[in-house]
Amino acid sequence: MADLRSEVDDDDELARAVATDHRTAPITARQRAMLEFAWKLTRTPAEMTRGDVDALRAHGLDDRAVTDVTQVAAYFNYINRIADALGVDPEDFMPARVPRTGSS
Repeated sequence: MADLRSEVDDDDELARAVATDHRTAPITARQRAMLEFAWKLTRTPAEMTRGDVDALRAHGLDDRAVTDVTQVAAYFNYINRIADALGVDPEDFMPARVPRTGSS
């Protein structure tokens, strides 16, 4: 949450709103488009289409900005998967992971 707060000028309320549901948070349409793109890339990467990139372009993102959004989302997904796979505990300032149930 600290990283998110730093991106919204330490506005705790806005950071909380974005973290809770970016679709209803008071952000710009451009910011919402970037978050929608990152959300889809995270949750359903096989469903990404040219239309997803076009949606970013419709909000004024150029090639570099589209690449930046993609790489930041993909990097965080990568790091989270590594941490999950290896059972890395979060830092003290981060909320605890919910343990998975099932057979191991």
